[in-house]
Amino acid sequence: MTARTPLYYNGSQLQEMKSTDIASLQSLAVYYYSLNPSRTLTVVGSGGNLPSIDDTRLKAGAASTASGSFPSEATTAEPSVVTVSYQRITQASASVTTTSDTGKTFPVYWNGTKVQAMTEQDFLDTFVYSAVNLLASGTTTSDQAGTYFVSTSDSVAGATLVSATPIFTDTRADTSLYTAGGIAETLDQPQTINNYYLHIINGVLTAPTNPPISIDASNNLKQYSTAEIGALMGEFVRDQVVNSSTGYEIKYNIDGSLGTARGSAIANTILTGGSGNYQTRFVSGSDYRAQEFPDGTPATANTYTFKIEKS
Repeated sequence: MTARTPLYYNGSQLQEMKSTDIASLQSLAVYYYSLNPSRTLTVVGSGGNLPSIDDTRLKAGAASTASGSFPSEATTAEPSVVTVSYQRITQASASVTTTSDTGKTFPVYWNGTKVQAMTEQDFLDTFVYSAVNLLASGTTTSDQAGTYFVSTSDSVAGATLVSATPIFTDTRADTSLYTAGGIAETLDQPQTINNYYLHIINGVLTAPTNPPISIDASNNLKQYSTAEIGALMGEFVRDQVVNSSTGYEIKYNIDGSLGTARGSAIANTILTGGSGNYQTRFVSGSDYRAQEFPDGTPATANTYTFKIEKS
């Protein structure tokens, strides 16, 4: 693997790029990838292909009725757990083909004796692999444009909401809704604690100060336009993201063994430590009612992690 030092025209002669010039081109590659990502996520109502994640909460036990006296706490049904499964993210990949290397397709560099065009592998080593590394970072800046993260907010600066449908909703029993006067109460009365939404990071176009140089069909040196070099790099980034056999493929998972966390941890909370809030209601001499409501202290039952994986 050989990263080359591209040449640019400084107004009077060709000059080797500085590391900052190369980094700006790698960021440009990310931007052009973001215009047409090859690994995409969508939000569906159910049946996605990323793993299912569960929300759990307590519901009341069934009400009991007796004649002449209240049913004892020992005989009333205990609160139990409701589980709601969410499998709302579908991952897909595009079919990508790349421009063939004609011997003049890629930017030029100085090989020690002459100006020479990069090979495809040089191009990958110099620009594309580093751009993919940026994409797969755990941060969520414009250098990760075209990739995804999870947030409890449905509006995040620098990103676009994929769907108004949350990928997960954390709920708990709303204890304020259960009253003795309402027995027999509805068993399941949840409140929403947090919604979790999927976002895609927006790209920011910054034109390179020192664009690279190519060899044209007449063997003349020509400066790339921003669009030309950006599209070429973006094309090869798209290809690596879905087709790489050398460790630069990008995928997403939830709680997988590989990958880097992206965005908010997805918390499933529940009331714990309670024993059932036993309540009674007198209706008539032949209708004594009792029921146990959810109680306890809010706690995190488990946490799910949305990840971006480069492999």
